[in-house]
Amino acid sequence: MHVLYVHQNFPAQFGHIAAHLVREKGWRCTFVSERDPGLFDGIERIQYITRGGATKHNSYYTRTFETAVAHAEGVYRALKARSDVKPDLIVGHSGFGSTIFLPELHDCPIINMFEYYYHSRHSDMDYRHDAPINEQKILRSSIRNAMIQLDLVNCDAGYVPTGFQKSVFPGIFQPKLEVVFDGVDTGVYHRVADPPRRYLDRTIGPQTRIVTYCARGFERMRGFDMFMQAARIIYERYPDVVFLVVGTDRICYGGDEEQIGDAKSLRHYVLSRDQYDLSKFMFVGWKTPAELAAILSVGDAHIYLTVPFVLSWSMMDALACGAAVVGSDTAPVREMITDGRNGFLVSFFDPEQIAARVVEILEDPPAYRSIRENAMDFIQRDYSLDAVLPRMLDLYDRTVSAGRKARPIPEDFLKRPSAPEVG
Repeated sequence: MHVLYVHQNFPAQFGHIAAHLVREKGWRCTFVSERDPGLFDGIERIQYITRGGATKHNSYYTRTFETAVAHAEGVYRALKARSDVKPDLIVGHSGFGSTIFLPELHDCPIINMFEYYYHSRHSDMDYRHDAPINEQKILRSSIRNAMIQLDLVNCDAGYVPTGFQKSVFPGIFQPKLEVVFDGVDTGVYHRVADPPRRYLDRTIGPQTRIVTYCARGFERMRGFDMFMQAARIIYERYPDVVFLVVGTDRICYGGDEEQIGDAKSLRHYVLSRDQYDLSKFMFVGWKTPAELAAILSVGDAHIYLTVPFVLSWSMMDALACGAAVVGSDTAPVREMITDGRNGFLVSFFDPEQIAARVVEILEDPPAYRSIRENAMDFIQRDYSLDAVLPRMLDLYDRTVSAGRKARPIPEDFLKRPSAPEVG
């Protein structure tokens, strides 16, 4: 069996699956990405190069589509040059357009992983009612679905990581989508014994409580501003506390530019608007998986906030590490956290409520041991790689057995007379 994976990045959502297939089943796995070519854990990586794509001269509404087409062509050209790559199955990430041209090269089934379907109302876009929505972004939201719709038609099967993500897709497409989570590598993300308490050349004393927060980028979509407001209330009520903040000053999903004005980042904007005791915060940057597991293990409480959008891997990693997670009472979080059983739910918009719950945990961490254990059991049972891989492989097997059906050959075409011989 030969599986061809297509994604801008590597290993992304597919690397751990590919490595398992190579190691445990002896399958051939090829990965097409923008990363340098080479061989990694038995996976051949082919590099594709984009040419063209969106520019400032394109309509604002079509730039996402223009860029996706550039990626689609880049993947097509890279694979056309590799006639030795003849996959039995193609697995790609929707939205980048990466697999849209591949039926012209390979007559095999395609599975696409889908993350989100955009809506301008009752969605992530208008959830933050404390700020107006940019009209251009409202109008663009429909166009952003164009490549996603093409992928939905072009693929033979699709999957989404969570039930919430499936729920935002139009009903006509939902029968084509299965819910299969990416899988948490509990070999990495587990409770670390005696994790380090020294960061940024500062040792955190054994009696000092630690609260963790993690996001790729500090942005409003992930509630960074709400976290900071809650943190100030927390350290005012429980002074012997430090906040380990993992992430960077970047905007991953957009929408904050209009709010922060000339500020360098949302973090700088938030800090400029209120008085904070910066000695309470340790902004440690981005961390390797092993380093992040140690931070999530050393914390007494973990705050995770998000608007109704794609769930962050970091929240699942926190549960796997036995963190006492205080999460926003939003649909993607509710799917994973049962309040009072494997974590706690609080209002996204209520820093006072967030702080009150965290302070309760800080006052008596051992009292929440069962919450931590339930969190770890929940991940191991339902969302670990051991739990997820059989479901993923079953989807692969069923799709390959069914064959390529997304582009059926019309019966009349099959009945047409043969072309006359020339000469």
